[in-house]
Formats: sequence, C-alpha cells, structure tokens
Amino acid sequence: MMKERDIRSSLFVVVAVLLAVGVVMIYSASAIYAGEKMGDNFFYLKRHLIYLVLGIAMMLGVMAVDMQKLRRFSKPLIFFSALMLLLVLVPHLGREAGGARRWFKLGPLNFQPSEFAKFAVIIYIADFAARRKNVMKSFWQGYVPPMMVIGGIAVLVLAEPDLGTAIAVVAIGLLMLFASGVSILHIAASLLAGLPALYALIFSAPYRKKRMLAFLNPWADKRGVGFQIIQSFVALGSGGLFGVGLGQSRQKLFYLPASHTDFIFSIIGEELGFFGAACVVVLFMIFVWQGMRIAFSAEDDFLRFLCFGIVSLIAFEAIVNIGVVSGLLPTKGLPLPFISYGGTALVFHLMAVGVILNVAKTSEVIRR
Repeated sequence: MMKERDIRSSLFVVVAVLLAVGVVMIYSASAIYAGEKMGDNFFYLKRHLIYLVLGIAMMLGVMAVDMQKLRRFSKPLIFFSALMLLLVLVPHLGREAGGARRWFKLGPLNFQPSEFAKFAVIIYIADFAARRKNVMKSFWQGYVPPMMVIGGIAVLVLAEPDLGTAIAVVAIGLLMLFASGVSILHIAASLLAGLPALYALIFSAPYRKKRMLAFLNPWADKRGVGFQIIQSFVALGSGGLFGVGLGQSRQKLFYLPASHTDFIFSIIGEELGFFGAACVVVLFMIFVWQGMRIAFSAEDDFLRFLCFGIVSLIAFEAIVNIGVVSGLLPTKGLPLPFISYGGTALVFHLMAVGVILNVAKTSEVIRR
C-alpha cells in the first residue's frame, strides 16, 4: 500500500505538471493578443508568474501551519469574508469590469474576495461538522446553522453578480454536509426548493438567459451569444488526435474570447489534440484520487472534512470548466484550476494544495 509520503509526493508532482502546463499554455494563448492589446507579448505571462510565485510562497507557509490553530479562526474567517464581499460592492472600493464588481485593486494586482469566501466556507463547515458530528442528522441543530452561513455567503456573491461562484459555494457546502452525515432528504428538499429561485436568477437577467439559450442551441445566434462556444467547438475539433502543434492555434487569433482564462482548455485541445486534453483530465483525476486518499486517511475529523471539501472544490471547478468549453454545461465563468490565467484563484488553489499536503504530513506523523 502506498504510504502517505508517496501519496504526498505524487500529488505534488501532479500539481507541478499542471502548473507547468498552465504557464506554457497561457503564454501560447495570450502572447499575440497581449502584444496587440497591451503592447507586450509577455504581459499576461508575467502577471501569471507573479501570482504563481505568491501562490507557491503561500502554499509553503500553509504547509508549516498547525491546522488545529487555523480551526480556531473558522468563525472569524467567515465574518471577514462576508465583510469583504460587502465592501467589494461599494463604489470606488470594488473594481468593476464587465458589469460586475468582484475585485479589489491592489496596485498592479487584483484580489477577488469570493475566492477567499469559498475556502472560508469550507473551513467553517469542517469545524462545525467535527464539533457537532453527533447532531448532524438533526435538521435544526446539524443542518440549518451551516446552511444559513452557506446561503448568506452565496447571496453576497450573487450581488456582485457571480452566479457561477455562488453555485460552487452551495454545491461544495451541500457535498460536505452530506459527507458529514446530514440526511439526504434534507439536502434533496433544499435543492428542490431552490430550483424556482435558480430559474428566476437565470431568466430574470437577460445575459444569463442568453447564455442558457446559447447552451441549448448556440447556432441560433452564432455571431452573438453563441459565438464563444462555437469557436470553442472549432478549437477542440481542429486539434484532432495529436493537435495542430504547440503555439499553432488559430482560434486564439482573436476568434475565441477568454482563450487564456476560462477557455484555455479549448486551446489545449487544439494545439495538443485529444491526447493532450486527455492527459490533463487524467492529471486531475489523479489529483482527486490522491487528495481523497489523504482526506480519508486523516484520523482527525476536522482535517478529514477540510481536505475533503478542498479536493471536492477543485474537482468541481475542473469538471465545470471542462464541461463548459466542451458544450456539456452552460457558461459559468469558473477557471480551470492551476492552468487558467487568473490571479486570486491560482493563489488560493495553491494554498489549498498546501492544506492537503499539510494534512498528509500530519497523518503520517500520527501513524509513527
């Protein structure tokens, strides 16, 4: 049986390979666009590398932290994340782009508080489930309190607006509650009750309605809202088995919007083909497998739930991103973990890896 140290090493290698793929593909996908729009072919690559270095530093720092001490801050972290989500909505404090106010401007870098909120929710639920594991099947004692927190954070994220991240918060929260022993009937009832609200959120906003209609039939408006997903199909289809060659994508030449961010997997499929895209999927599968092994090997309930939530979040975001670019899911705007250009998400994903490696190391020490 593979020891914790071997699992930890293999997970680290998988993340390192995904990061390397991200660096190469971000430059490939963004160089021409950046040269035309920013006057510097390396503009996005340099910014990505800054976030990457910052993320690695944070990962190493998290690996050295006693996770039980982090647990003591579960409630303050939730309050702090809620405060930041409120402040980002204030004009002149939060940065607005594309009709959404989701970022704080910190010099040359941006900070997205919703990314912090996702991990604050995971830490809070892990602590709550570990402390109250004997009453998790109770509706009023084990289900309602964490759902109020999950719902409150989701509403604040929706106010930005950011439906994709709000859905991620709710989905991971419910998954963690189910893993901690909450009745499936409580969760199913909440999902059914939430369907009318989700329908209203989608069809009350014209741009969301158009995205949904584009998902159902992108060719109905192939020059409008369906343009991006059609160009993604073209990119994936053009790659064939082994791709057109690294750096040789045609769709990145101002055809496919967000080619270095949310739709970078399309460029991977075009340049590296089905084989390259499949390798990326396999790497994520290995990451999830090894991450879950670490989670279930933890003897402490808090560490087990914490690791489970983090691995589930990264898996959820990868599945949604790949599902979107391949036309299996409506556009949600979630980045591909470790690979997409996107500063705050990359930093927090690397911090999450630090937590997983920390849990693995702690479990190994306990077994000695």
